[in-house]
Amino acid sequence: MRWEFHNEAPIYAQVMERVERMIVSGVLPPGERLPSVRVFAQEAGINPNTMQKALTELERGGLIYSQRTSGHFVTEDKAVIIKAREELARLQTERFLQSMQELGFTAAQAAALLQQRLERKEEE
Repeated sequence: MRWEFHNEAPIYAQVMERVERMIVSGVLPPGERLPSVRVFAQEAGINPNTMQKALTELERGGLIYSQRTSGHFVTEDKAVIIKAREELARLQTERFLQSMQELGFTAAQAAALLQQRLERKEEE
């Protein structure tokens, strides 16, 4: 199934975020070998050069590493994975607050709405 992309960010950045999410959520566990660049690009429906750029950036950040003849692997450094998870959560929070601000809500009002939703969720 092809991945869906939007026009708000470069495709390689969206690929990076998707792979990061797969890693921090455990879909791609520590030490796991990633599909080849060509296969991964085909799955995503993008050019292999774009996939390579995304993987190079993820490697630069330490979330994955490559072995010359074996491919790319997820880091086994749990601290790096935790840091990436926290950064994705921070980014998601900023996006949420920005969206709420665009709707006319203050941060406090957005927090109150979240709290109400959490309370309803606990009752379910």
